This record gives sequence, C-alpha cells and structure tokens, in this order.
Amino acid sequence: MKIKHIDMSIRIVTIALSLLLCIGCSEEEVDRYDTSLSALNIWVGTEAGAVYESVNYNYSYAYEEGSVTFYVQLVGMPANYDRSFRLESFGGDSASVAPTVRTEDYVIPAGETKGTYKVYFNTQKLPDPDLFTTSDGTINFRMVPNSEFAIGNEHYQQFQVVLKNYLAKPANWDSANYPRVPLSKYFGTYSKVKYQFMIEHLGLIDFEINYNARTSYDEETNVVSASYAIYLQQVMQRALNEYNSSHELPLTDEFGLPVTF
Repeated sequence: MKIKHIDMSIRIVTIALSLLLCIGCSEEEVDRYDTSLSALNIWVGTEAGAVYESVNYNYSYAYEEGSVTFYVQLVGMPANYDRSFRLESFGGDSASVAPTVRTEDYVIPAGETKGTYKVYFNTQKLPDPDLFTTSDGTINFRMVPNSEFAIGNEHYQQFQVVLKNYLAKPANWDSANYPRVPLSKYFGTYSKVKYQFMIEHLGLIDFEINYNARTSYDEETNVVSASYAIYLQQVMQRALNEYNSSHELPLTDEFGLPVTF
C-alpha cells in the first residue's frame, strides 16, 4: 500500500511540474511578441487584398475632381485612440501634376486595423490641358513614416497611378439602332465638358440605353433601361443646378455655350 501511495505522489508531482513548464512556455511566447510594432501596408487593387502594380486615372473622366481608391492594413495591434498618416507623391510626372493632387490627413480610428481611402485629382488644375492626351504619365505614392507608423511589408509600401487625359465621344450619342436609344434623347447635344460632368456624377462610361432592358442597370453589360435613363437625366439636372448655384459662373462647354440637360 505504501508503494502505491509513493507512486501516486510521484505522478502528481510530475503532472504539476509539466503544467508549470507549459505555463512558463506560454508566457515566454507572449512576451516575445512586440505589441508596440505598428506599420501600415498600403496598396491599390481590391479591399480583399489583391494587389495591382498600378491603377489608371483619367483626368477626362471628371470635370473638376475625381479620385483613386487605395487600401490600408495595420501590421501590429490596434490602438485605443485615433491615429493619422499622410502620403507623399514622388517620381514619374509628380512635379508637373502636383497642383492637381490632393491628399488628406488620413485617420485610422481607435480599435480599427484597416481602412479605405482616396487620393484626389483635379482636372481644372492641370497646368497644360493637353497633358497625357497622347501618351500616359505616372505618379507614385508612399506613406510618410511618423511616430505612430513605420512603412509596411515589401510589395505594400507604395503604389503607382497611371495618368491619362483623353475622352472619346460615345458612338451611340447621336444615333443607335432600335431597341437601343441615342444618349442625346436624354442628355442633349454632346460636348466633352458635358460628358465629363456626367461621368463625374453618374460614374458611367460608354453606357447604352435599351428600351427592352428588364433591369434599371445591368453592370455586366453596362446597359440601362429607358425609365432609368429618365432618372439619370434628373440626377444630372440636379447636379447642374447645384454646380451653377455654388459657382460664380454657370457651367459652360468647350465652345463657351451653357451646359444643359
């Protein structure tokens, strides 16, 4: 009986020592993780993490200001307070297009680990309206390290924007074969300024209007119904009224004529 008692005591001591060793190992692993590490991965592509080498921006797709979306993912632990970061442009045609570029004091809110942000480009501030009409330009952006954030992992430290500035008149503006409808039926006489203004507010490029369309807008085919086209016309009329009421001069096209819808 004594032998069994001693054997059982040895087992209990062994188990207790094993538990202590495991606890010690866990504590050591946690202590090795640097919770003070904070860096930012930035990229263009998709929010899910697909990284593109570059993204296009066409100045002609906005009469005034358009944007490019980029994404940010925190490397490290979230903070219990808001933290900000900035971008800087470099390389390519950054010097010549600097007046057109607007960035912000971007903020990662307390407790957050990722975000979606924008860089803005203003067509009206191009030093030469013919820039990038015959050949593309480029501009690069990277995060400016600060006391809160270091630069991110390789391939997530900067992104490039390819700059374009040309716009073709849609082939279906003045005529279209039934059941397609000419854009002019709803949006009037074509001008580059008018089309830029439409793209800026509708986000639609080279779309079609179809009498037989069963849905308001089919993203896959870029086709809108006739009834939805009436709604889009009303959207543009409101946008034009807002523009004219907030600017000293009404919106005019490249020929000096007032834009109407």
